[in-house]
Amino acid sequence: MLGYKWLMYRKAKFTRYTEFGISIPSDYLIHGIDVSRYQQIIAWEEVKAMQVYDIKLGFAFIKATEGVSNVDPQFSRNWRKAKANDIPRGAYHFFIASRDGKLQAENFIKRVDLAPGDLPPVLDVEQLNSTSRAQLRKEAKEWLEVVEKHYKVRPIIYTNVDFYNNYLGDEFDDYPLWVAHYYEQRKPRISRDWSFWQHSDKGSVNGIISRVDFNVFAGDSVAFREMLVR
Repeated sequence: MLGYKWLMYRKAKFTRYTEFGISIPSDYLIHGIDVSRYQQIIAWEEVKAMQVYDIKLGFAFIKATEGVSNVDPQFSRNWRKAKANDIPRGAYHFFIASRDGKLQAENFIKRVDLAPGDLPPVLDVEQLNSTSRAQLRKEAKEWLEVVEKHYKVRPIIYTNVDFYNNYLGDEFDDYPLWVAHYYEQRKPRISRDWSFWQHSDKGSVNGIISRVDFNVFAGDSVAFREMLVR
């Protein structure tokens, strides 16, 4: 499982793009967004068409489920429309640490059909929900193991730098990491390898009414294709 391990040590160059409303680390080749019901109805054809100089959006993570039974009301539409517009898509589950990990995995599996060309499933884990660190780890591992067994692909973990260091740590280092660290001018402040970096939550994109999170992929187009479901 070496294909996903990419770590950028060099200083990133940030360029201000008025159309996107933010500064973007332009040394990276592949940029993307993540969305949920908070972005309301998205015009995916406009997302696909938007290009500012050499920057265009090359992937989208889409919220699918939360807890043991909740489904994002925009998931089905977002999932279908992203595919129809040839935007590589990934589905994520918002994890509730106080609930059973296996049941949460089953909620995700019930709603998400992965196809060749999709990104691996994502576990969004960023809250303790009044549980212990040990309980969080136990339930998160259960979700990851059930989902990996079902889809035959290793899931990605999404979290922020401090939460990973404080509550997850080396027990989860074998999973690809999508890490949030906003407004950092060099790279995410984390010592382990990472695959995706969520660097801003204030981006603007054609076809989306509200602000949206922006991300970059750490590798090149070959590495990106290697990560996709086959």
